[in-house]
Amino acid sequence: MKDTKILPQGTYSPQYSEKKTFFSEKEIILRSARRAMVFHISSRVQVIFCLLLIAIGAWSFYSYHIYHKSGRIIFHKDQELIETRDAYADLMSDFVAINKNINDVFESLSKKGKSGGKEVDVYKRQAMVVEDKIKEITAKKEWLDDQKLNEKAQLNEALLQRDIAVSERDELRKQLKELEENLKEIKAAELEVFSKVESIASREIQKIKNVFININKPLKNKGMYFNPLANSKKKTSSGGPFIPVSTSQIQGKQDKKINDKISSIYNKVDDLQYYREVIKSVPIGKPVWSYWVTSQFGHRSDPFNKKKASHKGIDLASRTGNKIQVKAKGRVIRVDYSNKGYGNLVVVDHGNGFQTKYAHMHKIYVKKGDYVKVNDTLGEVGNTGRSTGPHLHYEVLYQGKNVDPLPFMQAKIS
Repeated sequence: MKDTKILPQGTYSPQYSEKKTFFSEKEIILRSARRAMVFHISSRVQVIFCLLLIAIGAWSFYSYHIYHKSGRIIFHKDQELIETRDAYADLMSDFVAINKNINDVFESLSKKGKSGGKEVDVYKRQAMVVEDKIKEITAKKEWLDDQKLNEKAQLNEALLQRDIAVSERDELRKQLKELEENLKEIKAAELEVFSKVESIASREIQKIKNVFININKPLKNKGMYFNPLANSKKKTSSGGPFIPVSTSQIQGKQDKKINDKISSIYNKVDDLQYYREVIKSVPIGKPVWSYWVTSQFGHRSDPFNKKKASHKGIDLASRTGNKIQVKAKGRVIRVDYSNKGYGNLVVVDHGNGFQTKYAHMHKIYVKKGDYVKVNDTLGEVGNTGRSTGPHLHYEVLYQGKNVDPLPFMQAKIS
């Protein structure tokens, strides 16, 4: 045992005690009626009490959390239940509306004699069973009555019809757009075709004009000129107001370019028909298919006396009996035997100032006053009159004057 040092009285000496733990033994003193009661609380009791408080707090917090979480779950479930009921009601009303429309279609088909037979009857029975089941379920639910179901069915039917109309409208718009695209392609194709038609008509007109250019060469030598526009019958006796055909009434609204092209084609075709009609009255081509020229137009040596003489036509040597054809429409104005050396003679007046003569014929098939068409046969090659052998003496006259027939024979529409 250590010795304890005793300090003098009155000297300050601090006492240090050992630091106590949180759960150290504690005493509780209760005083009442001059009596004191001391309760000792051990560390173990304190720990148990503290743990009990913590457990009660944790349980309270957990209970509070579970309560609120359950409330949220119940709220969401109620919302889902409401949505499910609404969806169920919508489905039932949709079925009623669609079934009604299908029944209407079936009735319409039945009226037209196009009933689907057994398959349609099976569907109707199945639909009736489903509809009765829906009404049975509806009757058991207070939250969905027949009136509400009918209202929803009517509303859904209206919405369905609206959706159908919208769908048809969109489809029509799509088809309209496709038609517009097709119309553009058709217009482009039409314009191309019109251009080709106009080009063809222009080429045909130019071919006929080239013929007129060739036949005007011998006419110019005589101081004459054939103008098909001035000497034709294009200006006929007709009249009345000009009322153009409206292409918009036939094809709808057309581009100005297409309208101009159509007008140009009308004019070209009209001119082509006119020129073709005019050229029918001009002797173009060979009156005899097989021949050789034995005497040209103009001055020559007479075959009988060998003196210089004027030859008003062209001699085409050919076999006796070969057919002689007229190369323009006209009217036969003379058929006889000429004492001036022509022998059997035929003269045809073609109008527009043109006449043709056919001499030395073996046989004559026409008579005076006959109207002839292009390539009609007038008779046969012969050796009558002042002739040294079978041949056709062929003359072309314009406004009463003889012109060289060879350019007329060589001219052709190629």
